[in-house]
Amino acid sequence: LCRPIGIINTPFKEPAGTPIQPAAGKGVKGTVFVFPEYREGLRDLEGFSHIILLYHFHMNHKEMLMVTPYLDSRLRGVFATRAPVRPNHIGLSVVRLMAIEEGVLHIQDLDMVDGTPLLDIKPYVPEFDHRGNIRIGWLEKNVPRLPDTKSDDRFKKE
Repeated sequence: LCRPIGIINTPFKEPAGTPIQPAAGKGVKGTVFVFPEYREGLRDLEGFSHIILLYHFHMNHKEMLMVTPYLDSRLRGVFATRAPVRPNHIGLSVVRLMAIEEGVLHIQDLDMVDGTPLLDIKPYVPEFDHRGNIRIGWLEKNVPRLPDTKSDDRFKKE
């Protein structure tokens, strides 16, 4: 079972209108408040330019195995998407780490809703995380639409 280690603060108060990926949230600034009992774990993180945030999609209470993703109009399997209505409601974003001040991470290029519970932080290391010969399936023809696509209410609880 996961428990939050902090809270992510962003300018986005609701899912509708939020960028759908960090690349679409370029320049958007926010903070991560790490709870005091976990701050010792931040030691040595300041040397990294980017971090991976794992978090709980706290505003989504629906589970769907088939979804129409933001960048497409066809029904797709949820595990072939980044849709928030996953069985465990876990999100992942690679964000830029700007500074760390007394347990508060200043981040940029983000795509989360304000008040998002943080589950974990990992350093982004290109040699670990980047892969060659990548195929991106159905997204290949849709990725160019990313900068202009925002979240809407399609996954809102009814």
